[in-house]
Amino acid sequence: MDWKYTLSEPVLGDEEKAAVLSCLESGWLSMGPNTQAFEKRFSELTGAKHAIAVANGTAALHLALAALEIGASKTDEVIQPSINFVAAANMTKAVGAKPVFADIVALDEPTIAPAEIERHITPNTKAVVVMHYGGYPARMAEILKICEAHGLPLIEDACHAPLYRMDGFSGRALGTLGAVGCFSFFSNKNMTTGEGGMVTTDDDALAAKIRNLRSHGMTSLSWDRHHGRPATYDVTAHGYNYRIDDLRAALGRAQLERLDDLNALRQGHARAYADLVARASDTGMRYLYGSDPEGGTAHLAGILVPREARNPIRQMLADNGIQSSLHYPPVHLFTAFADTASDALPLTEAFAESMITLPMHAYLPDAAPEDIIGLIAESLLRHAA
Repeated sequence: MDWKYTLSEPVLGDEEKAAVLSCLESGWLSMGPNTQAFEKRFSELTGAKHAIAVANGTAALHLALAALEIGASKTDEVIQPSINFVAAANMTKAVGAKPVFADIVALDEPTIAPAEIERHITPNTKAVVVMHYGGYPARMAEILKICEAHGLPLIEDACHAPLYRMDGFSGRALGTLGAVGCFSFFSNKNMTTGEGGMVTTDDDALAAKIRNLRSHGMTSLSWDRHHGRPATYDVTAHGYNYRIDDLRAALGRAQLERLDDLNALRQGHARAYADLVARASDTGMRYLYGSDPEGGTAHLAGILVPREARNPIRQMLADNGIQSSLHYPPVHLFTAFADTASDALPLTEAFAESMITLPMHAYLPDAAPEDIIGLIAESLLRHAA
């Protein structure tokens, strides 16, 4: 279908083409010098002591859990939101632990609620995962205090939030405030390498474990041996092939230098959406994070509508050439997690039944928010009549 407004689009230009071409011309395509430079720059821009590039965001989450030795006991539990992509819960299962799903703060603030974290802590709890939904910060000050009080490592799923620097944290970016941060550079993210991800930490020992597990537990890599240091290697852990390649790292380096500007463009679109939704308050429509739409990376543009109107509105948008989506179906309701007991999550389920994800990307046409919200407002008023 020829869409008038697409849900997301990567922003790729001459800088990215030149970076990839330079890598091709170098003759070194697997993990090597571009990866090292990408990691160094990501570390500089986020404030993380260590940045470790990996194959994708799911690999980042798996390595974080594995390096923290989550799942060493069959009774290990990891508290996390159900409103998230399934990767975090799948990787919790993959390491042999149990995901424990906690409810969100509010319908228009769909990040994990600090009180819900506290309520779900048991002697079996080994870690907490927060997800900065749509690129907007979870309530980090409160959550960090809870984790510190209980001696729990905090894993930040920052896949939506690259380079967002929070007030009150010395200019550090989301993904660098807990024990480990996990990022995705999938094609719909604010910066992309097609596939790819990053793990961040300030812990030297944890970083060494993550680097080791990233490449089969080997003590040296192909790039090291290419330069004769050393000639062979040992395998010291049962690791994985979660390496990124230098083509993707070269692309990531170019994207990273543009990311603050790209995030700012998204934030402008979020402000336009939020203002338009506020003007249509008589329809019952609400914009997620509408009180501070520029207070995150604006990875997603989401609205809440009456649940009975949600599917008709999505069909109306499609009929008008406008893509939409749902972020996300609750993980605890998926068939694969039927054996994972969960407390009632009323806000999570109500959110999932009434939210719609609207087009959002850096080069979204300026006219798009007004066109889209106008159509939705008309539809809601007709529905109400």
